Amino acid sequence: MMGRVIASEFLKIRRKMILFLVFLGPIGVIGLEAVNFGIRYDWLTGVYEDDLWRGLIGEVSMLSIITILIGLTILTSMIASIEHQTNAWKQLLALPISKTQVFTSKVLVAILLLFVSCLLLASGTIVLGLLLKFGTDIPYLFLFKMCFFPCLASLPFITVQTWLAITMKNQAIPLMIGIIGAIVSMYSINFPDWVPWKWPLLLNEWDKPIYSVLAGLAIGILLYFISLIDFNRRDVK
Repeated sequence: MMGRVIASEFLKIRRKMILFLVFLGPIGVIGLEAVNFGIRYDWLTGVYEDDLWRGLIGEVSMLSIITILIGLTILTSMIASIEHQTNAWKQLLALPISKTQVFTSKVLVAILLLFVSCLLLASGTIVLGLLLKFGTDIPYLFLFKMCFFPCLASLPFITVQTWLAITMKNQAIPLMIGIIGAIVSMYSINFPDWVPWKWPLLLNEWDKPIYSVLAGLAIGILLYFISLIDFNRRDVK
């Protein structure tokens, strides 16, 4: 049943700008890094001469973090807007599906779309590195960690933004909160490790990115259940 609900969500968004945004994010990041390396090729290859691939992946990763946070904000808002714009919440919840399935499907669709963006980002990084003649000794494990870990560490934001977008008809508020959070995350490098806005940066005092990911997953799951309980108790208008 859950699979059918998720499939119906994809049917609803297939002709929307949502799918365009999924491609736009990674293409934008790779395009900006192509310009960055194109203009400063000699200087950057000098800085990263010990490991050109890790240098490129690090540059891509830093730029991708704010893209992920803004992207998840826009995606969750657009996914929820379909029902808001057509006043279809009552009709949707009148179907033989539970509120839990509705809320969970929207969270999962947002996560799946972000994973597609991360996969495109990893593929684009490989293509860019090959075009820059960095060789074929590609650190695939490091590449996929740096592309997918920030997304996993952002699970609390995906959950909260989905809840905000569903419960508020005026999408200006969730969008504003999400964009402010993305800006805060850019300057969170000196924040304490327990601050969630620092987790997508994968920086902590142990120098173990997996700790930031685990913190994001744990708090994200906790916030999912809290948001789900609240959504189940709300009256739909």
